[in-house]
Amino acid sequence: MSSWTRWHGPAMARLWGFCWLIVGFWRAALACPTSCKCSASRIWCGDPSPGIVAFPKLEATSADPENITEIYIANQKRLEIINEDDLEAYVGLKNLTIVDSGLKSVAHKAFLKNSNLQHINFTRNKLTILSRKHFRHLDLSELILVGNPFTCSCDVMWIKTLQETKPSPETQDLYCLDENSKNISLANLQIPHCGLPSANLAAPNLTVEEGKSITLSCTVAGDPVPNLYWDVGNLVSKHMNETSHTQGSLRITNISSDDSGKQISCVAENLVGEDQDSVNLTVHFAPTITFLESPTSDHHWCIPFTVKGNPKPALQWFYNGAILNESKYICTKIHVTNHTEYHGCLQLDNPTHMNNGDYKLVAKNEYGKDEKQISAHFMGWPGIDDGANPNYPDVIYEDYGTAANDIGDTTNKSNGTLPTGVVDTGREHLSVYAVVVIASVVGFCLLVMLFLLKLARHSKFGMKGPASVISNDDDSASPLHHISNGSNTPSSSEGGPDAVIIGMTKIPVIENPQYFGITNSQLKPDTWPRGSPKTA
Repeated sequence: MSSWTRWHGPAMARLWGFCWLIVGFWRAALACPTSCKCSASRIWCGDPSPGIVAFPKLEATSADPENITEIYIANQKRLEIINEDDLEAYVGLKNLTIVDSGLKSVAHKAFLKNSNLQHINFTRNKLTILSRKHFRHLDLSELILVGNPFTCSCDVMWIKTLQETKPSPETQDLYCLDENSKNISLANLQIPHCGLPSANLAAPNLTVEEGKSITLSCTVAGDPVPNLYWDVGNLVSKHMNETSHTQGSLRITNISSDDSGKQISCVAENLVGEDQDSVNLTVHFAPTITFLESPTSDHHWCIPFTVKGNPKPALQWFYNGAILNESKYICTKIHVTNHTEYHGCLQLDNPTHMNNGDYKLVAKNEYGKDEKQISAHFMGWPGIDDGANPNYPDVIYEDYGTAANDIGDTTNKSNGTLPTGVVDTGREHLSVYAVVVIASVVGFCLLVMLFLLKLARHSKFGMKGPASVISNDDDSASPLHHISNGSNTPSSSEGGPDAVIIGMTKIPVIENPQYFGITNSQLKPDTWPRGSPKTA
């Protein structure tokens, strides 16, 4: 059981991987040509016996040839030519080396499918002529041609030009053989009527409105007489060209906005090299909002959008039909600009339920405008349960004005109304607050009244007679002393003589002389009760 467990899991996976690797090498070895060694990414042919006669090709049953990145061939005296289809299967090829061999010619389209080629080494072969057309579509970082018996002619002058304009890290001593089989340094070679061509593009104003048409003219010159062709890249608009000797024209009709910013070149090419003259096409067109989606949350809330237009369109946001006044809390951000295309978002910093609603983007320039609208929901309204109200989005997205919150009043709309459900909830809350306030005020008044009544109940007063008598006694201890001093109030003549004025009310008082311990002798005569005899 332990041995079974040991040979499962990672150990078994490694074993199977090793087996497949062995099988891969075995299959590559079976498919490899004679005198060559092959791996998954490399072909090496260096054995001169028996050697190879044709360029090495892998068998159909071998590993994918597009995985081959390097081919090295050496000491193959019988290998004389590279045909057009010899390398077409090696689309991933980066390094090609053929040295000390019998290579005499290379087909013009031999490297047509090998756009990844970076290094070519043809040292010490039998090449007498090599055209630049073999390599003009390649971005080579190194081309080594040392030790080949080139014929001194205009056909090899491009090699001299290449070394002058694009020197390699190591200087190559290249020679050619003249009519007398004498070696002449390629750097000093002079061939009459053999020079670089020139191209001149006569272009009108290349700023054109979408849907219009335009014609470009070009003139080329050189000796040998160059060929003229147009390089329009991936131009979308319909176009056609006419060429007559050294003159050429290109007509572009119904110009598309997708072609704005693209380069158009007139190219002159001969044996020595090429020259080109280029212009950039600018297309003006009305804005188009190609993308607008609901807000997403990252560091900030963002309503993403993409707008195309040229000239650059002006952007304006509307919130529930009113202009959105941007601030540092809510503003438009452009993150990526691709010539006439702008990618950005409306950025909101900590939006609340008061920012829910409809957001409309309007883009316009001098050629027209476009607009799109989305509904945004950042959070629910207080007191509303999202799950309990199936029509909640309909309630939230009704038109309403923006109240002040932590983002601020962001619109110029002042007469907005809240959704019905929200207004009802607000009124209910207001009613509750009003009841609480009224009850608090009434309760406070009752407490004050009770306090005053209790104070009056425990006051020590017992004097009888009019209030003026009490008020004239400066030494009185009655708590009513400071209530009234006998002034002529509206009620001073009412309620009888035995009354005390409290505020504007006259309260009857029954005198109890014993309350303050005052003797009859201390009482003034006019304060005695009527009908009572005087005490001697």
